[in-house]
Amino acid sequence: WHGHLAHDSSRAGITCHLVTPEDFLAYVYGVLAQPAFTERFHKELETRELRVPITKDAALFRKVRDAGARLLWLHTYGEGGGIAFHAMIHGQDARATSIPRGAAKCTKAVSGEPDGYPEDFDYNPNTKTLRVGMGEFAPVSPDVYEFEVSGLKVVQSWLKYRMKKGAGKKSSPLDDIRPERWTSQFTTELLELLWVLDATVEGYPEQAKLLDAVIEGECFRTDELPEVPDAMRKPPSPRAPDDGLLDTIDGH
Repeated sequence: WHGHLAHDSSRAGITCHLVTPEDFLAYVYGVLAQPAFTERFHKELETRELRVPITKDAALFRKVRDAGARLLWLHTYGEGGGIAFHAMIHGQDARATSIPRGAAKCTKAVSGEPDGYPEDFDYNPNTKTLRVGMGEFAPVSPDVYEFEVSGLKVVQSWLKYRMKKGAGKKSSPLDDIRPERWTSQFTTELLELLWVLDATVEGYPEQAKLLDAVIEGECFRTDELPEVPDAMRKPPSPRAPDDGLLDTIDGH
C-alpha cells in the first residue's frame, strides 16, 4: 500500500514521506468515523460497500488525518497503534498523555458492599445524571448516554454486563463466575468510557466540516488510481503453530 499511497500523494501535493499506511488509515477513520458520513451516504451504505472520498488537497488531507488519528488514539485508550497515531499528531510520546478528562464525575459513590452491588441503572436527561445502583455520575450528555456503534448502545451495554446479574447468553459454567461487589476500578473505567465518548462527540462538528470540504473539493477518481497487483490482494501467509514463541518454555 505504501507505494500506491506515495504515488497518489505526488498528485495531491503531499510529499511521499508523509503518506504512510498509518496516515492513510487515520485519514479514512477521520472521514468514516462520524455520523455526518452516515447521514450523507446512507443510501449508498445499504450496499455495504464503502467508497471513501480521497482529497487531492494536501493541507485538507492532513487535517482529516489528524482528526482520525486523534479518534484512533481515543478509541484505543492510548494503547497499541493509538500511541503511534497520537504521537504523530502531537509530536511527542503519547504514553505520557492520559485520556482527557471530560465533564462527568462520580457525584455519589457506588456502594462497594456486596449487598449494594448495582442491580440496575437509569438516566435522567433533564439533570444529565446517570444513576448506577445507589451511585450517580454527572453531567452525562444525552449524546454520550445514547452513543451507539452499529446499533450497540455503548454505555448501556457496558453497564448491563456489569450489573449484579450480568447480561448476555451463557455459554459455559464460567459465565456464572461474577464479581461480588462494585469496585473502584469499575468506577474509573466507567468515567474513562464517558470521557472518551465525550471527546468523540465533541469532535463531530469539526469532522463534519472537513467532510464537506473534501466532498466540495477535488477528489481522486477511480481511473486515476493505480491498479493493485494481485500479490498485494492476497492475505498474509498464516504463521506456523508456535512460530518459535514457545521456544523458551521449559528451556526448549
